[in-house]
Amino acid sequence: GTTNNQNGWTVYIIKCADGKHYTGCTYNLSRRLQQHNDGESNYTSTRRPVSLITYITFSDKYKAYKFEKYLKSGSGHAFARKRLV
Repeated sequence: GTTNNQNGWTVYIIKCADGKHYTGCTYNLSRRLQQHNDGESNYTSTRRPVSLITYITFSDKYKAYKFEKYLKSGSGHAFARKRLV
């Protein structure tokens, strides 16, 4: 098996080469970041390299996805700009 040093679901914000931010959710953050830098994500494939800015880990998958959805909403966007990036 693979070693995973996380315990749970991680909501993350990365900064792209063009200065834009991308928010996502994953169970394996290091693997997901590698995928972004390998061009395996539509949004970030033309905006590489990406760098990790913030991540928050949840033990509950549904809370993690709910938080990701919030961060992608209007008020969540404002919160992230003010507090997380």
